[in-house]
Amino acid sequence: MIRRLAAAILSVLVLVIVGSRPAAQNPPAEPLRLLTTTGSRPLPTLLLKDVEMIALDELATTFQVVVRDDTLARAVTVTARGKTIVLTPDQSIASVAGRLVSLPAAPARIGGRWHVPIEFIPRALALITDTRLELRKGSRLLIAGNLRVPRVVIHRELPGNGARLVLDIAPPTPHTVVQEPGRLVVRFEGADAIDATVPTFASEGWVQAVRAVQGQPSIAIDLGPRFGSFRAADMPMDPATSRLVIDVLGATDAAPPPTSAATPEPAPILPATIPGLRTIVLDPGHGGEDTGATGAKGTLEKDVTLALARRIKGALEARLGARILLTRDADAAVPLDARASLANNNKADLFVSIHASGSVRRSAAGAAVFYAGVERYAADGQRLVESTGTLMPVFGGGTREIDIVPWDSAQLHYVAQSAVAARLFEATLRQAVPMNLRALQQAPLRVLGGANMPAVLVEVGYVTNAEQEGQLRSGDFQGRLVQAIAEGIVRFDARTRAPVPPLPDTPR
Repeated sequence: MIRRLAAAILSVLVLVIVGSRPAAQNPPAEPLRLLTTTGSRPLPTLLLKDVEMIALDELATTFQVVVRDDTLARAVTVTARGKTIVLTPDQSIASVAGRLVSLPAAPARIGGRWHVPIEFIPRALALITDTRLELRKGSRLLIAGNLRVPRVVIHRELPGNGARLVLDIAPPTPHTVVQEPGRLVVRFEGADAIDATVPTFASEGWVQAVRAVQGQPSIAIDLGPRFGSFRAADMPMDPATSRLVIDVLGATDAAPPPTSAATPEPAPILPATIPGLRTIVLDPGHGGEDTGATGAKGTLEKDVTLALARRIKGALEARLGARILLTRDADAAVPLDARASLANNNKADLFVSIHASGSVRRSAAGAAVFYAGVERYAADGQRLVESTGTLMPVFGGGTREIDIVPWDSAQLHYVAQSAVAARLFEATLRQAVPMNLRALQQAPLRVLGGANMPAVLVEVGYVTNAEQEGQLRSGDFQGRLVQAIAEGIVRFDARTRAPVPPLPDTPR
């Protein structure tokens, strides 16, 4: 018995010595911002092997839980309201009242204090407290309590003599826009705070800056010297999101905007004669017996893609007024070639195939956008693109020149335009959801090869990643994907139109 006790104590001492390391070796991360009904304050965190950690004693003080270091049992316990979480130092799981919860990393003693991954808060701590806890890693927010904190994603456009700011708000929240000296202020009524994604940009004369107002559920738009007036309008979106469009109009006597010293990267120029996207085909990947990738909790790729495609269709019909077709609107198998064929037969202007990824590497995560790779046509690709057509007999006599394009070469004519669309999709997705390290790729995908129009494939995330599987099952995360993909299509629609006329100098 004495030997066993001595061995247990020795193993604990070794664990403490090995697990303890100077705090200087673990750089601090940007603090989380804790939002409660009484205000906000920072919660310090640090990085340990790329995993963000927070001290248990910090959580104990904040949420009134009891933390005990049980050296004999080689465990750390966290207790509240008669429920206990058991943590084992060498295991990346937590036992919450007998239920096992996975964590990105095991607890670690750093600088004499026990630390846990910040995901411990929503996955484990939230199960034993009487407080709602929501962690938003992307915006560094930890929301405690039943607070209303809408997400506000802001985009900026420069359509002419002025600037257009587009605010996508989820969930929809009542708001007002008022003009104050030197700025416009968007106030969100009934919100305790806002989770704002604000772009950084150089002033072009109409808008100097856009920023969240510290301590208030408001967005401030600092106006520039070329400001003349503004107009604001709400646009219908899907039930989970609303859109506010603010046009900042230039003064009638304003000088031309200064040219930037930086030379923008040239992009392929699309024909100015196309009157926008009239028909769009959305392709929910897989279906029927072809389930696609499958997550550990049973999430099927075919279900995720169909749910997203249906929601994107509704969002686009409200915004563009275009005809939106789905390659499948039920759990049915559709051959790959039939998907592009439907788009071709309906003379679609854009083809978007929607998929979710799977990988044997459980850590693989993030969305990505693909457009067709045509390397295998390198030998004769230019000949196909430059072909002037073939003379064919027509009914009634005579001949007519007809473009004959091999089925799997149809996309060759649209690679440049597909690349433009892919870049727009990648940009809008990056503002809304986690992205893969290779977020924009070119690949010889068969589903795109036969499309006789600009075509892209969007991988929305990995169902084989435990965290992303949960996200892809949630309505909130799906809403962000829907918004981002719809926005990419809207931006591509704007690029395909004739040059946008300048904004009027006075509100209508």
